[in-house]
Amino acid sequence: MAGRRDDETVIPHLKRPGRAEVWEAASSSAALGLACLATFWLAGSVLSRLYTVPPADHVLGGLWAVIATIFVFRDSYTRSRSAAVSRMAATSVSFVLCLIYLVFLPFHLWALGLLIALSVLATTLAGRPGDSITAAASTTVVMVLAAASPHDAWEQPILRFGDTLIGIVIGIAAVSVALLLIPHPGGSEST
Repeated sequence: MAGRRDDETVIPHLKRPGRAEVWEAASSSAALGLACLATFWLAGSVLSRLYTVPPADHVLGGLWAVIATIFVFRDSYTRSRSAAVSRMAATSVSFVLCLIYLVFLPFHLWALGLLIALSVLATTLAGRPGDSITAAASTTVVMVLAAASPHDAWEQPILRFGDTLIGIVIGIAAVSVALLLIPHPGGSEST
């Protein structure tokens, strides 16, 4: 560019969102917020009546379910469904590995590293390398919770799998409803 020095940074022109885009963003944000509220309430309160675990576990279950809801809440049903499959694949790998380990052995620091590595290896060899980070994160959460609550630690993979499933179901339902109710300017994809 003529007259521009090499050390100058060019800042691209930022277009202000129009009223329709602001409305869509606000509506989608509100839908996600309500979905997360419902998820936390269901996983943390209602399901606590179905199984007996310490109160802190209900909060962690609600947290884990909310994270799953956020993970699958996308701008289209197709992207949300794909994210749900990804989350369930990763969680399933973590569930199996952690459950097998925790049925027989308590938490050990070396086991944390080993199971994380096995989670990554399993998802990669299963042809889903993009899910390896989520599998490793899920394994980390389960194992750290097993360390924090060593009594019946083998229940942690089962509980976190259930929390993930709750979050995914509510997230997909919320996206489906949001796509029906929120107008999408510019013809956003809703499938």
